Amino acid sequence: MPLPGGLWWLLCCRRGFTLLHRDYGDGELSGDGDEDEDEETFELRTPSPAGGGRGPLEVTLTQPVRSGPVSNRLQSWEETWSLIPEKGLPEDDPDIVVKGWLYREPRGGGARPWLPPRRAWFVLTRDSLDQFSSSGKGARRLGSLVLTSLCSVTGPERRRKETGLWSVTVSGRKHSVRLCSPRQAEAERWGVALREVIASKAPLETPTQLLLRDIQESCGDPEAVALIYLRNPILRHTSGALYAPLLPLPYGVSAPGPGYAPLREEAVRLFLALQALEGARRPGPLMQGVLQTCRDLPALRDELFLQLAKQTSGPAGPPGLPATQDPATLRYWQLLTCMSCTFRPGGAVRGHLLGHLERTEQALPDSELAEYARFIRKALGRTRGRELVPSLAEISALSQRQELLCTVHCPGAGACTVAIDSHTTAGEVARELVGRLGLARSRNAFALYQQRGTQERALAGGTLVADVLTRFENLAAEEAGLEDSPDSGWRLCLRLHGPLHPEGLSPDGHELPFLFEQAHALLLRGRPPPPDDTLRALAALRLQSLHRDFSEPGGGAPQKLCLGLGAKAMSLSRPGETEPIHSVSYGHVAACQLMGPYTLALRVGESQLLLQSPQVEEIMQLVNAYLANPSSERPCSSSSHPCQDLPDTSPPSQHPGLDEPQGQSGCLGQLQD
Repeated sequence: MPLPGGLWWLLCCRRGFTLLHRDYGDGELSGDGDEDEDEETFELRTPSPAGGGRGPLEVTLTQPVRSGPVSNRLQSWEETWSLIPEKGLPEDDPDIVVKGWLYREPRGGGARPWLPPRRAWFVLTRDSLDQFSSSGKGARRLGSLVLTSLCSVTGPERRRKETGLWSVTVSGRKHSVRLCSPRQAEAERWGVALREVIASKAPLETPTQLLLRDIQESCGDPEAVALIYLRNPILRHTSGALYAPLLPLPYGVSAPGPGYAPLREEAVRLFLALQALEGARRPGPLMQGVLQTCRDLPALRDELFLQLAKQTSGPAGPPGLPATQDPATLRYWQLLTCMSCTFRPGGAVRGHLLGHLERTEQALPDSELAEYARFIRKALGRTRGRELVPSLAEISALSQRQELLCTVHCPGAGACTVAIDSHTTAGEVARELVGRLGLARSRNAFALYQQRGTQERALAGGTLVADVLTRFENLAAEEAGLEDSPDSGWRLCLRLHGPLHPEGLSPDGHELPFLFEQAHALLLRGRPPPPDDTLRALAALRLQSLHRDFSEPGGGAPQKLCLGLGAKAMSLSRPGETEPIHSVSYGHVAACQLMGPYTLALRVGESQLLLQSPQVEEIMQLVNAYLANPSSERPCSSSSHPCQDLPDTSPPSQHPGLDEPQGQSGCLGQLQD
């Protein structure tokens, strides 16, 4: 059937070529007899329509199998050599970056450590890493590795047990090459050069990315989009295996954490896990495991979003009746719902996913799939990233597009049930409960706490409650094998937060139990509320610390004063002032002794002065010398007034020691006996 004119022109003129089956990987080091590996990819071929006109866009893709003959395709070594011109050693090639003698471990050398490394002449150009038999002219090329943006480099690292050499590993699509050198500096030079060449390469696009771009450009033409889906099985639901990622993932990059394979292999494993969902009796743990993998490996999140879009597209393209009648299909939509409430897809993937959801709603407006599509679109607009993956209870609720119920314990009101979703914060829950209990006008502040026995911690207002519930579930699983104790189990509580304001509370209101609960908890921890005098003294100290103002006594706080020692009396004055604030004659000093390396204690009548100064020894010697003077008056009784009430009647000018203080400024604190 002929296509409409506008659709025919759009499909024929957009790219000017036909998409067929092709392997889009890079070349590899040849000469090792390695078997080829089939992947789900394309081949680009220029069309040649008859009569000089533009022919229709022929797009075909088949799901390959790993066994059987591979027809109309280049073998691995032919494919590699076809990408590199036949030439000898490039002596004068301006594209040469670095060259030199290196050792290369044989393929599989890690499993066969008895094989010695082979010495060869390596040349790194802007396009490839070439290996030659010698450095002379006319040397035979032993192999080449075409470098692309997906290649990766690790090292240098020293392999002490195997060879004792410093090695740099270059990873391609099928093989990894380990270059070795006895010198660390040379290995580092090759590693830097290889990374610079790879970084200079233009990013590769997979066939899936090209198709996503086609769909985005044709979003205004539903027939064109439907035809793209129809002619490209890679975009549609499949029951077969996926042998390569849909997005460009780097070659050979090891995933962090134990139990993880390289990223490209993990991407294939994810697709197998998706297919296992169709027949799983308990899909919740399997979904949680898939989400945990994406949390540990962020590079796989967009890959999984695309795999789910592929599996929810139906066997014949956009969802139709077969997809809505298949219960197993709902498992993919349920996992896509959990993904949308946990992670944010990237730009191009997000656009394709939103378009896929919109097409689903338009094709099946009254179906359950349309309800899932609307729920997912709403979630994608609110998701900001999760600290933890959803709990099993949350996965069960999301699978039914329902809210999650959590229990919050409130003093005097018992356990309160609050409906939350994956985006509800602790501050929102606290405000809802405060409104329910009629405490919106209270002077006290309230916050959500996580509590276990005597342990408790306030939750920040922006903390996602769903993450807290997941943490409770993980802790309960870890302690499942331990004996239960009376205080086992974490729970959420609404508590007073900040300074307490007990004034004017009604005995019949909900606020008084919160106050009693807070006071009880403080007493159990040995932290009773401080008296008002202590609070005022602390407030004065805080003001002095903030404003550097020591004019207030601060409730007995240490002050910085100058000490002057005269012939008959000692005086205290503020720094920079000539008039003393206190004067004490030596006759009222009962004792003078050192209390530490920089502390001097003076007993004056019934009071004791503690002086801190770097010259306390000199001060003590002078004071003791004046005290030994027979002319000094001694205290007549224990009822002598404190030193600040016994000023010296002599003017300061009669005491030369007061005009030029001999003591250094320091902190003085007065302690009563």
